[in-house]
Order: sequence, then structure tokens, then C-alpha cells
Amino acid sequence: MPVMSLRVDEREMRRLERLAKTQKKDRSQVARELLADGLTLSVLRRFRQGKISLGSAARELDLSASEVLDLLAEFGISSPLEYDTYLEGLQTLNEQRAERPRR
Repeated sequence: MPVMSLRVDEREMRRLERLAKTQKKDRSQVARELLADGLTLSVLRRFRQGKISLGSAARELDLSASEVLDLLAEFGISSPLEYDTYLEGLQTLNEQRAERPRR
């Protein structure tokens, strides 16, 4: 795993230590989880603002489109897709998979 060093102020360090203690985890683990959550939130925010598409959000988060839609719902962000559009996309995906030659 690559190593990264960063500086945090005293207040941030106390908050990180308090969170680690509350969750019974070490600071590094909590910091990694916070970083991952922050990156996820950043992607969802850009999606909500219309700066990236659902497909781009899915690629950046390494999730399927339906998983991103679930995540959007979890954060109270309304889906840009109508259910019929979602089903059409799913059908198209399944048809494309069926047409691919097997390896």
C-alpha cells in the first residue's frame, strides 16, 4: 500500500483521535475511511450539480450505475432517471452482453 504523509492542525487531529476512539479503530484506518467517504461525497456532489454523468460517477466510484443510484437515494439525491429509462438501459446492457463473443 502506498504511503502518504499530510499535515493536520491540532483541532483536526483531536477530532480524528476522538472518532478513532469512539469507533475503536486506529487513526490511520479512520483517516482512510474519511478520505474514501470524502471522495465519494465529492463525486455525488458533482453529479448532483450536473458536472458529471451517472456513468462517470459510476466509473469514478468503481460501482455499477444501479449501485450509484442506491447511493444517491441514501444521500437523498433524487435519481435523474425514470424507472422506464432504467429498465430500457438494463435491457440494452443485457442484449450487448449476449452479443459479445465468449472467451
